Amino acid sequence: MRFGQQLKSSLVKDWIYYYIDYEGLKEALRTHRAWDEKEEQKFVEQLERELDKVYTFQRVKSDEIVRRISASGNEVAHVVAKTDGEADNPTEEEFELLEEDLSDIIADVYDLAKFTQLNYTGFQKIIKKHDKSTGWMLKPVFAARLRRKPFFQDNYDSFVVRLSQLYDTVRTRGNPVKGDSAAGGKQQNFVRQTTKYWVHPDNITELKLIILKHLPVLVFNASKEFSIDDSAITSIYYDNTKTWELYMGRLKKTEGAEAIRLRWYGGMNSETIFVERKTHREDWTGEESVKARFKLKEKNINAYLRGELTPEKIFEKERKDKKRSEKDIAADEQLAREIQYRVLTRELQPVTRSFYHRTAFQLPGDARVRISLDTELTMTREDNLDGRKRAGDNWRRMDIGVDWPFPQLPPSDIERFPYAVLEVKLQTQAGQEPPEWIRELTASHFVEAVPKFSKYIHGTATLNPNRIKLIPYWAPQMDVDIRKPRNQAFGIQRPGASNDISTNGNLEDDSDDDDAALLPPADGAQDDETLRRLREARDTMEQHDLEQRRDYGTLSNGNGNGEGPNALDIEERIAAQPTAAEDYPIYDSDSEDEDDLEDARHVGGWRYRAKLVQHHVKQVGNAVANFATAVLPTPTPTNVGAGGANLGVPSWKQPGEVKKFRAPKGKRIHVPVRVEPKVQLATERTFLSWLEFSILLGSIAATLLNFGDSLALAAAWAFTILATVSLFYSAALFLWRVRMIRLRRAVTYHDRWGPSLLCLGLFVAVAVSFGVRLGEGGWKTGLKG
Repeated sequence: MRFGQQLKSSLVKDWIYYYIDYEGLKEALRTHRAWDEKEEQKFVEQLERELDKVYTFQRVKSDEIVRRISASGNEVAHVVAKTDGEADNPTEEEFELLEEDLSDIIADVYDLAKFTQLNYTGFQKIIKKHDKSTGWMLKPVFAARLRRKPFFQDNYDSFVVRLSQLYDTVRTRGNPVKGDSAAGGKQQNFVRQTTKYWVHPDNITELKLIILKHLPVLVFNASKEFSIDDSAITSIYYDNTKTWELYMGRLKKTEGAEAIRLRWYGGMNSETIFVERKTHREDWTGEESVKARFKLKEKNINAYLRGELTPEKIFEKERKDKKRSEKDIAADEQLAREIQYRVLTRELQPVTRSFYHRTAFQLPGDARVRISLDTELTMTREDNLDGRKRAGDNWRRMDIGVDWPFPQLPPSDIERFPYAVLEVKLQTQAGQEPPEWIRELTASHFVEAVPKFSKYIHGTATLNPNRIKLIPYWAPQMDVDIRKPRNQAFGIQRPGASNDISTNGNLEDDSDDDDAALLPPADGAQDDETLRRLREARDTMEQHDLEQRRDYGTLSNGNGNGEGPNALDIEERIAAQPTAAEDYPIYDSDSEDEDDLEDARHVGGWRYRAKLVQHHVKQVGNAVANFATAVLPTPTPTNVGAGGANLGVPSWKQPGEVKKFRAPKGKRIHVPVRVEPKVQLATERTFLSWLEFSILLGSIAATLLNFGDSLALAAAWAFTILATVSLFYSAALFLWRVRMIRLRRAVTYHDRWGPSLLCLGLFVAVAVSFGVRLGEGGWKTGLKG
């Protein structure tokens, strides 16, 4: 959708005169006269008036929301105070009115955030159109004017936190849940499920407002006034810069893979640093992945990492104070000892820093549902590999803090992640489904599921393109727009009314060719009629889209792939979907053989010659196989329409979202592959079955040799050849599968040709026996007898 149409269809009707006059500014650029200094000044003055109008309205509306929140807070306090009295208790109607008022304020916050986003986009696009059509560069000059009237820099987190507190109080009728935010984390009869999603910046504020209606914002220090720095989280990840072993372990999800990081909350003046170790455990072990940590003063970090400060010394004072049990202190001391040993023996150094602001939603004392949203996610380099002293001998670099977006850093040192990261953690009893609103949220247009996403893996791979060759599966699709058509049935709605028109279509640059088509009609009634038709078309499209979503939900939940203790995870559900005619993985990497050949070429000698011969033989074999595939007749699948190859694929997927990705030159994509002991055992059982069949054929051949005639000899030869070929084929296939499993390669493991060829060979062997018998006339002898 072009921006002119997007703006017209997304505006709030009551605020229509306060939006940027995008069409008027475009009309000002359509002059037939030569663009000179006079025209430029006239356009700039018009642009300034529009900026002043938008900025003034945004400030007034923001102040109005602040006053409304304050007034609602007083009303909530007044009604809740009645619950403490013996008489005159508040009625249910009073709480319902308060909830309706807060919902109306929440809708205003959403409308203001959308207003800000649309107007900022409008200014950026009109400046781009001006510079392109006139040749006068206005962008750098107007950027300074935007900074003087930064209507787009308002952060709505303070609104979200305060509204969350009030809404939670009203929702619980004056009895909000209290308790330790970490409580409930050690319950055993729960199925724990963690899923990560990407959220487009356009949807962040609305998503927060939706979640706060179900879960309160988790505030650890309620007595302190909210500050944006309080939500800042920074982590420094360590690794060996020669082997990148911790990166490779976390990427491949090998059993026991570790991540070692140092984390602090708030600004750079934080004195408490958490030293953490995350250990990955495979599902088949029966254990869960573990994150363990202990606290250390910032001034002691360098001495600890160099081995000068021993774990015994760290916890010496804590033992004397006896504020914690000896068991807990001993566990932390053991953890400190193990981390220190790994840092020293594996030569770990700071490599990547991750920074973000986190908004966490959870009922205090209830960890069954926990949602965190990380925004302004940024990764920066901490290493000194290119000769630049970033961290130096310190455990972290000191030239940056929490001053996002870190404009002082060069592009090679920073990766500003384009999306927010939503993490949903559920603890449900066995057989119990998660809350309905969670299911709607994770199936909505707001989020894009990205299983196993890791900030450390993404940052390290992106910031070290010349050192990291194996990249995560999501890296090649970072340029794919994750926005989807808006589902009007799920989102912020004003009490007693439906939402104004709003879409999340891609905002394309306006084309000069259809400027005339985007001009507003002269007749106001005609304009209203156009808007009415747009609304009707929008509603019809979204109702159809919602029905298709529900159909998809029925398909995915009705075949055993829904929620529950034995449910398939996202990767397994994707793997279970039917494949297209081309049986290729969705991600292509550079051939491993080509990498091996390149490595062997540097070594030279017989190793290179052997690899070269192997490479050419494989090329010839592939050419023969491709020729045979093209020549030989193959069965044609029956066309069953949209329910066939696309069965299980959501209808709301945009074109280009599911496609074949290829890794950049010289790199390979790692696709997550789950490897359990039963996979190894299944491979062995398959090989033993082939071996058993080969032995059976060999026994038949040996028995036929005892008859001594030419028929028996021919049949024995046929069965012997078949048994030998079967034995070598199964052995080669077994070795290949074991190697692919060990390397965790996403390849096609099923055998498409072996069983068919075996049956064909057995038929040929039997046919040879009958053929020789018929050729010798044995059947005539049998008839005479």
